[in-house]
Amino acid sequence: MSDRPTRSDYVAWRTVTTRWRDDDAYGHLNNATYYELFDTAVNAYLYEATGTDIRALPQVGVVAETGCRYFRELGFPAPIETGLVVDKVGRSSVVYRIGLFQGDPVREGAAAAAEGRFVHVYVDNTDPARPATPMPDVIRAAVERLLRV
Repeated sequence: MSDRPTRSDYVAWRTVTTRWRDDDAYGHLNNATYYELFDTAVNAYLYEATGTDIRALPQVGVVAETGCRYFRELGFPAPIETGLVVDKVGRSSVVYRIGLFQGDPVREGAAAAAEGRFVHVYVDNTDPARPATPMPDVIRAAVERLLRV
């Protein structure tokens, strides 16, 4: 992987619409919105790939870590393409990377405008203490398809 990821670094794609309220006072995407996009990219993929309501499973993924590297500004009104890839699948955790792309790939280039790191740890949703637990098989099968081989 290069220092600045490109479209070829990702496996699954989703296009999201930007909204007027996503921009901050400086006229670019608010930092908090990047994290909303990461969360949406991961969880929308899981819903679609598993065909199940992931919130209703006895084991659910909670966010244990997030981060973002910013390379160039994003903002309203153009849509954003989110690229998703998995770096690691553990017994109870998954490490995702999410690339954000906006604009014409020829004019803007194939490099990401930002890249997020997003770690899910699966916990027992039926136990109030929510201890870490092995991830459900349906989730494991979906995230393993995102591994770069």
